[in-house]
Amino acid sequence: MVGVTSPLTTAQAQLASAVDILGYSPGLHEMLATPRREMNVAVPLRRDSGEIVLFRGYRVQHNISRGPGKGGLRYAASVDVDEVRALAMWMTWKCAVVDVPYGGAKGGVTIDPRGYSADELERVTRRYTSEIMPIIGPERDIMAPDVGTDEQTMAWVMDTYSVNLGYTIPAVTTGKPLTVGGSLGRATATGRGVVHATQAALADAGVALSEVRAAVQGFGKVGTHAARWLHEGGARVVAVSDVDGGLRADDGLDVAALLRHVAQGGRLTDFPGGEPVSNAELLTLDVDVLIPAAVEGVLDEETAAGVKARWVVEGANGPTTTEGDRVLAERGIVVVPDILANAGGVIVSYFEWVQANQAYWWTEREIAERLEQRMRASYDAVAAQARSESLTLREAALTIGVQRVAEAHQIRGLYP
Repeated sequence: MVGVTSPLTTAQAQLASAVDILGYSPGLHEMLATPRREMNVAVPLRRDSGEIVLFRGYRVQHNISRGPGKGGLRYAASVDVDEVRALAMWMTWKCAVVDVPYGGAKGGVTIDPRGYSADELERVTRRYTSEIMPIIGPERDIMAPDVGTDEQTMAWVMDTYSVNLGYTIPAVTTGKPLTVGGSLGRATATGRGVVHATQAALADAGVALSEVRAAVQGFGKVGTHAARWLHEGGARVVAVSDVDGGLRADDGLDVAALLRHVAQGGRLTDFPGGEPVSNAELLTLDVDVLIPAAVEGVLDEETAAGVKARWVVEGANGPTTTEGDRVLAERGIVVVPDILANAGGVIVSYFEWVQANQAYWWTEREIAERLEQRMRASYDAVAAQARSESLTLREAALTIGVQRVAEAHQIRGLYP
């Protein structure tokens, strides 16, 4: 790679580009760039051995002009406040692009969950939740799973918050287990939304999903479901990868068998139905659709130059740097940006929050239909903006999202 570009640098450059297109003043730009509220907390843990270790925890509410903060909770050793700031900013534009009444927020703890027991992770989660309780709540800031966390984590957050207030409050988190107020369809929503975005982009070029070869980098919460829905939709998934490496099969992987293998505890790289491929190699395979669904910054100036796909659909947040974006645009590669492509998760999180507030639950079919309608309508609006203003899809999505947030600021006014 040419160099490491921080997610915050990329997020700020994207905002600056949108502000320039929209012609906003420096003062409004600064308001849009600056988080509304941040909390940094110490998260001590007594390990099962009795040893005391200390982690750092963060919660950033980037913007709450359009509604309560909404964003995931990430557990990773690399988490720092700038990463959380970037992710919170992207959530702000994402919620605005798909027109859900939320602002953007994000949280993180500097812990690698793979090195800790379930009991230790529960203690970390409950301590982190208790530390940030003053700024979260179903009308203030609603958490969801992210890298390193899952529905069990959200159940612990919900329980800790509820116990402290004295009654059960399911709407304080989304992505929970069904038994404690979760929603049907939430676990698969982001991956399913990625495939809806892919189909919409292909349809713009008169191409069917069944006609394409695809590669998916990242076989986690997003990538597994994206690969499944691509496969079931008729696409040939020729490569997938996770943090340990990947597999390729030029005739197409047996995605259903691979999913069963992983669900039974098998390592992706031990699956017998393909040849080894590295994460870097996967990005340059001869495919039609590339879905980076792992981490930030994998498509920089150097790696973007080697991409052979016609479409890049961003399943992860911030997988393409500013320079990488420029290279892809110059090469005529269509990028469906993260704030549109992976918005299925926040859309169904919104559905879960609505259901929890109403104590009335929708069917899985209703969830799937409403998700598809919202994703297709959002894509159509972004594509129309791109065509009318001669913009890339990313520029169009950013201008729509930033403009909606700026209008909320201006209509509400400044509190003296």
